[in-house]
Amino acid sequence: MKISVITVVFNAVETIEDTLKSVIEQDHDDIEHLIIDGASTDGTMDIVDRYRDNLAGVISEPDQGIYDAMNKGIELASGEVIGTLNADDWYADSGVLSRVARAFTEEKNLDAVYGDIVYVSRDDPDKIVRYWVSGPYREGLFKQGWMPAHPSFFVKKDIYHRYGKFDLEYKIQSDFELTMRFIAVNKINTRYLPGVMVKMRMGGVTNSRISNVIKGNLESYRASKKHGIAATPFFIIRKVLSRLPQFFHKPENLP
Repeated sequence: MKISVITVVFNAVETIEDTLKSVIEQDHDDIEHLIIDGASTDGTMDIVDRYRDNLAGVISEPDQGIYDAMNKGIELASGEVIGTLNADDWYADSGVLSRVARAFTEEKNLDAVYGDIVYVSRDDPDKIVRYWVSGPYREGLFKQGWMPAHPSFFVKKDIYHRYGKFDLEYKIQSDFELTMRFIAVNKINTRYLPGVMVKMRMGGVTNSRISNVIKGNLESYRASKKHGIAATPFFIIRKVLSRLPQFFHKPENLP
């Protein structure tokens, strides 16, 4: 089974090499790694060029933001299954993509899988700051602000063809809208794979500023209303509160 991994990057010269190496080190034998760069100016592409032999495709041009870049990658991808791995992130171990492929092989009607992620300190990647345990999906979770950890979300390309790509109306939380549209609205068949799949550096677009956190939560609320998910005015508060335990509680099955 071919798995396409889309890496969106813009001016990530300090971190992109870790991302590239983590894909190369995967033990799955059929991987298509695509780099979608937003016309970086800091030397990022110099590093990408050193790994060209390991890459299936590279685009470097201005875009309309991270989700526009992801949509470009989805259009370019030829794998049966697509995942995204941003330039601040890397796979937790060499067997992540093998576990993903095995899940799809075991269950022919499976549309998507997802797992857990950890956020690490930008200055000290060995220091875990936040544990995001996605947990199994059950009806009604999205109206409580739940979503699967998107960097761990692998979905069949056919699902994008049937239900659409990222909606560029949402600048910060289009991943929330997309996973809600797939899982809660169109009822795709998902499986939760317990365990850490991706490590992320703190300081991404969503979490880098309080203003972005607020904007992102407002986008999530608007997306819920758009899709008829019965989110109440307390949706944003519940969404924020649901994240707090991730900073303090270390689940037993995580590092």
